[in-house]
Amino acid sequence: RLTGIERTFVVGDEAVHALRGVSLEIGQGEYLSIMGPSGSGKSTLLNVIGLLDRPNGGTYALDGRDVTGLSDDELARVRREKMGFVFQFFHLVPRLSAEQNIELPMVLAGIAPAERRQRLDRLLADYGLEDRARHRPEQLSGGQCQRVAIARAMSMSPAVILADEPTGNLDRHTGQEVMAVLERLHHDGGTVVVVTHDPDIGSRAHRTLRMIDGAIVSDDRAAGAGTLQRHDLNMTQS
Repeated sequence: RLTGIERTFVVGDEAVHALRGVSLEIGQGEYLSIMGPSGSGKSTLLNVIGLLDRPNGGTYALDGRDVTGLSDDELARVRREKMGFVFQFFHLVPRLSAEQNIELPMVLAGIAPAERRQRLDRLLADYGLEDRARHRPEQLSGGQCQRVAIARAMSMSPAVILADEPTGNLDRHTGQEVMAVLERLHHDGGTVVVVTHDPDIGSRAHRTLRMIDGAIVSDDRAAGAGTLQRHDLNMTQS
């Protein structure tokens, strides 16, 4: 639950209000899209939820724990354990192969080699990348790169997947394939939050937020989506 969340940046002598009193509840297993024009605050909101940015006002409790005052190293550990991220430009390491990119979060987390290999083989099979495992990003198509990025995001079995314009760098057909992969994660019980400016992509979600000038101006739930259990993701005004 987010209540009255504020995020302000200082640009030169001017304060830019990226988030203005944002209040929101996110349900466990929810499929949520966040839409709005450029500069509306949608990516900033996603970054706050994903512990990539800190709000100026309010507190953030994750799984009942206040994470607001955690150090950068502690935040990185929580992100590794709880969150998976998918971005528009993939953010793959160019010199690493597909399987090495997928394996990287597990290496950083200190997971034993045998366990890494087991997870890696499963992820390569799940995302149709077995015949591309040793290819570097430059040898892969855009859709394949995004599948590698999603597999990497899933390598630590996160409860929440946060996707920022995941189809923005892809043609429409490939984008639809990528969304089908994300939706499969939701059907398997994951919480999926997607930031997009594409109405076709946004309308696929069970719930759609629209933002303008740092504020949520509408919150629409698709017919039949139902009321979901609140996810243990809480932000409250300090």
